[in-house]
Amino acid sequence: MVLCAVAGYLVVQYVTGGGGAPGCRVVSGTGAGKTYEFTPEQAVNAATIAAVGTGRGMPERAVTIALATALQESALRNISHGDRDSLGLFQQRPSQGWGTPKEIMDPTYSANLFYEHLAKVRDYQDLPLTVAAQRVQRSGFPTAYAKHEPDATLLAAALTGESAATLTCAGRPGTAQAAGADAVRSALVRDFGRDVLDTAAAEVGAAESPAPSADAGDGRTVTLPVTADTTPGSGRTLEQRGWQLAHWAVANASALRIERVTYAGRQWTAGNTDSQWRPTGTGAGTAGAERNTGAVRIVTAQ
Repeated sequence: MVLCAVAGYLVVQYVTGGGGAPGCRVVSGTGAGKTYEFTPEQAVNAATIAAVGTGRGMPERAVTIALATALQESALRNISHGDRDSLGLFQQRPSQGWGTPKEIMDPTYSANLFYEHLAKVRDYQDLPLTVAAQRVQRSGFPTAYAKHEPDATLLAAALTGESAATLTCAGRPGTAQAAGADAVRSALVRDFGRDVLDTAAAEVGAAESPAPSADAGDGRTVTLPVTADTTPGSGRTLEQRGWQLAHWAVANASALRIERVTYAGRQWTAGNTDSQWRPTGTGAGTAGAERNTGAVRIVTAQ
């Protein structure tokens, strides 16, 4: 019976695609018509994996490999069970030196450790995705990662900011206790590091600085400066950095009760039936100021 249970679990791991009703959607930025639907829980974890990767100066290909691996291993869910003592997003094992159970269950820690091992794989960017992932994971199903590459590619393009306005989530903000501008700031620091809140936007000209917001001190709004990514070897533009932050906010909307995100002249609003990024308008004032790429504006439900 135990062997049957283990075998059943392994089969589920091989074909896993996630649980729960999809609430988020990412589309191809090339107009190819490809889409991937996933849950808010998966969106939060995917955004963390991408943020950690870019924070380490890893290329988009590395983020794609990491996302495909987590899709296979846990369906992008931070699960507290698995084969033998496997845990977390990447099903890392304490007994194999991946860290303590508490550490592995921290998505930021586990993602960092995955990238640390991936960076040691020689020429990983040139290898087939499943080969690169397997050299880190040493899974019993070495070819299983390949089937997740199309979805991981879409996710990586959106969550690194390579594709603009391609990630949306439907529905209204969730009822989680974590809410308000302070909760958003804490989550940003968790995923990106404290520098993400640096208001000394040296790389953003004064003409691009956002106009003062009337509700900036209401405890609901975070105006996030988009500064140049100074991570060695990143090579990312200001706009890519901005769209990464904007998509991160949408991915975390349910968990942090975010109701509106504005960037580069587009706005996402929770509760829209089609959940689209819409133009903010062409008028003067705050809406006009937010057409620039100098800041991401996040408004929470409370």
